Amino acid sequence: MSNITLKGNAVNTIGTLPSVGTTVKDFALVDSGLNVKTLHSFEGKKKVFNIFPSIDTPTCASSARKFNEEASGLGNTVVINVSKDLPFALTRFCAAEGLNNVETLSDFRSSFGDDYEVTITDSPLKGLLSRAVIVTDENNKVVYTEQVSEIADEPNYSAAIEALK
Repeated sequence: MSNITLKGNAVNTIGTLPSVGTTVKDFALVDSGLNVKTLHSFEGKKKVFNIFPSIDTPTCASSARKFNEEASGLGNTVVINVSKDLPFALTRFCAAEGLNNVETLSDFRSSFGDDYEVTITDSPLKGLLSRAVIVTDENNKVVYTEQVSEIADEPNYSAAIEALK
């Protein structure tokens, strides 16, 4: 399990992020139209999984905005925001913010958090996803991961984007 913190207090996740060089597992996440998206939906593209607890927190919103900005200049790459938020909340946020360079998908009825080992197992955030970034190549091989050690902190955007080059 990963040991992280929430404002300095210990928090644990179900496990650890996939290792660099491994292939990520398939998933079934829900988009804004309540359609299921799988790994196959993004076949042949590099992927940045921006994983977070809830879009309605300042840090999560900031990471969605920043990756949206970064994604506009990336070829053959998709940024996939993933949280337990309902698709309706994610759609509202993206529409209000004008985020159109990212896929925002909900884990509200899937096993993504457990499969990618980012489900928080204790603390007031129990059951939500931790803040993490997983970058894969176009063949779904992991090229970069970051389990953000303090949930209130933003991920290392430049390291994630650099891993795509």
